[in-house]
Amino acid sequence: MRIAFTRNERPGKLPPTKELGWGTVFTDHMFLMDYGDAEGWHGPRIVPFGPIVLSPAASVLHYGAEVFEGLKAYRRADGVVQLFRPMENALRLNLSCERIGLPRLNPEDTVEAIREIVRTDQSWVPSDPGTSLYIRPFVFATDPALALHGIHRATFAIILSPVGSYFPDGLKPVRIMIETEDVRAVRGGTGYTKCGGNYAASNRAGDRAMEKGYAQVLWLDGVERRYVEEVGAMNVMFKIGERVVTPSLADGSILPGITRKSCIEMMRSWGMAVEERKVGVDELTRAAEDGTLEEAWGTGTAAVISPIGELSYGGKSYVVNGTEIGPTSRRLYDELTGLQWGSRPDPFGWTVPIPKS
Repeated sequence: MRIAFTRNERPGKLPPTKELGWGTVFTDHMFLMDYGDAEGWHGPRIVPFGPIVLSPAASVLHYGAEVFEGLKAYRRADGVVQLFRPMENALRLNLSCERIGLPRLNPEDTVEAIREIVRTDQSWVPSDPGTSLYIRPFVFATDPALALHGIHRATFAIILSPVGSYFPDGLKPVRIMIETEDVRAVRGGTGYTKCGGNYAASNRAGDRAMEKGYAQVLWLDGVERRYVEEVGAMNVMFKIGERVVTPSLADGSILPGITRKSCIEMMRSWGMAVEERKVGVDELTRAAEDGTLEEAWGTGTAAVISPIGELSYGGKSYVVNGTEIGPTSRRLYDELTGLQWGSRPDPFGWTVPIPKS
């Protein structure tokens, strides 16, 4: 893929770590590529970061025809910048595109585009502990017509944002409310995709939870309202006795998280028993009451591991591991972040170094 390049003649500068926040600072450049039925994907280019011009009738604005991904670049102690499993993101992007009806991309081209935009702006990758460069690839429909129809024109874009630590005050367990009214997704829907509609539909419940003093909600399935699915925008795992259990992807209502997959593969490499199956909310509350629910945690790109210290359901609170971080979630966090930042060896071949500019 030949990528045209237009340099930003007014480059910015990486701010101090304390000013980074999450997703509010952006680098000098962005990647763009267009799609049309006749041409296919064409015009790959890296250009100065700035507004994208759209028709007010663009399909994405009216029918939500868009999907996205999220991954990070990390700066190792030796200064080399590396990615974490970018091909997994490229493959999942296509899975989302297929469900929404957007044109799919060559996964190799997606990874090449990610590598090139990161290589171009790698001076924006911070080096302080816990910091990284967040990478947001996204695809959206640009058909300038209000008729509800198939998608014939689209854009693929990648923007970059240096971010601070997700846990600036240290890794601490959070309080979670099990949601019993709203649902995030249903079988046959878009739950397994990374599309904006899934996240928009979760806002109301998340706001209600925060008003009550909880960090997020734990979603139940949309059919029987009996089985747990995701926690906020993350996958979720539980250590019950000697086994780690996590909701199965079989019904298509749960995002196939890359951190989730990495945790499962890593724990199995340690010899731990991991089950992917339906996990009933009644099973969880019983395990919390009899003490066999030893740990609970969310997994995702932003936080990597987010320990859960308390679950609220049916007006009752269930404390997990005395609201302390458990040994499994701590080990997963240390091993994964160590691998991502290059302070620990990568026996799985998950990291991809970026050549220096």
